[in-house]
Amino acid sequence: MKALNFPKSHRLLRPADYGKVFDDVQLKVPHRNFLILATPNNLGHARVGLIFSKKNLKLAVQRNRIKRRVRETFRHQTELPALDIVVLGRQGLASLDNQVICDSLNDLWRRLKKKHSQSRASTPEHASRGTG
Repeated sequence: MKALNFPKSHRLLRPADYGKVFDDVQLKVPHRNFLILATPNNLGHARVGLIFSKKNLKLAVQRNRIKRRVRETFRHQTELPALDIVVLGRQGLASLDNQVICDSLNDLWRRLKKKHSQSRASTPEHASRGTG
């Protein structure tokens, strides 16, 4: 069973980490209330960063509740590919209860894994090696 901790090595900490994802988005998983952007990393494990604006979630207590739910569902994911992931919040999150948020996030993580495996299957192996 996966250890259910959330060490710093599993977080996007620096602005450069976020910039790398925004500059080179390779996977995009949309949802009514969330948007997940991801790009591969070479670390062997997934890292997550969170962006929830005051425009979409007015109160700090609302932003913190959503961020806790995202971190909680992220920690419970098994076999996430080695990606740098940014989770963005959209309008309407404040009115959702915790169970709906968790169900939505679990669906998003499942879709992210599926999209990643499809993108890897569609990329020819020789293209990643470079032909010269």
